[in-house]
Amino acid sequence: MQQLHDLIRRTVPDLAPLIRSGMIGYGTYHYKYASGREGDWAMLGLASQKNYISLYVTCMVEGKYLAETYKSKLPKANIGKSCIRFKRIGDVDLKIIEELLRKAIEVGPMAQA
Repeated sequence: MQQLHDLIRRTVPDLAPLIRSGMIGYGTYHYKYASGREGDWAMLGLASQKNYISLYVTCMVEGKYLAETYKSKLPKANIGKSCIRFKRIGDVDLKIIEELLRKAIEVGPMAQA
């Protein structure tokens, strides 16, 4: 966790860390759904779960979740819509994670869903 936190802070230093829903969040953005529900959330998140580490990336590119576009580059990770899950840091290429973080900053957070 510390190694990933350090990588995130080094790669995207402008995203201030905060605690959200039991995880470390980085940067905040405001979202608003068509239903009218709205709130604030973290652009990136890092959580230690019982069986894995989760890296959340709340960004979309051309209608797809950014994390999902990295599935082939992170073959040992379990990737859901905006979540990358892996058991140990050796299961992911940190250069690819750094690339993903930089891309997240480039495209920005999901503002509306």
